[in-house]
Amino acid sequence: MGLMAGPPSQGVTALLLAWSQGEQTAQEKLVPLVYTELRRVARRHMYRERPGHTLQTTALVNEAYLRLTDARQVHWQNRAHFFGVSAQLMRRILVDFARSKHYLKRGGGAQKVTFDEALIASRGQGQDLVALD
Repeated sequence: MGLMAGPPSQGVTALLLAWSQGEQTAQEKLVPLVYTELRRVARRHMYRERPGHTLQTTALVNEAYLRLTDARQVHWQNRAHFFGVSAQLMRRILVDFARSKHYLKRGGGAQKVTFDEALIASRGQGQDLVALD
């Protein structure tokens, strides 16, 4: 089934145009019409990710939708434009997620220090070492 299958494009397009013009009820009516298709797009993206990915399809859809609702300056052209932007947004979310995981895995913002044996070794035994012994 292609990306264009799903809810009638005229109804979705009309709601998208109304939403672009600031009509809040249009956004509320739009959600049930596009949710299934957004999940389908998210599933395709998640299928390409590594097994055991901690981000789930529903979380990806929800994050994308939150970002879409914050994009008030977008003037939706039609249904295809909406789903195209949604797919790109989901991809960016996954890339950002992977970058943050990689960043944390590599120490995140921890201060990097060099290992200098001269700073660690001391000529005499310290009180703590004697107590430990």
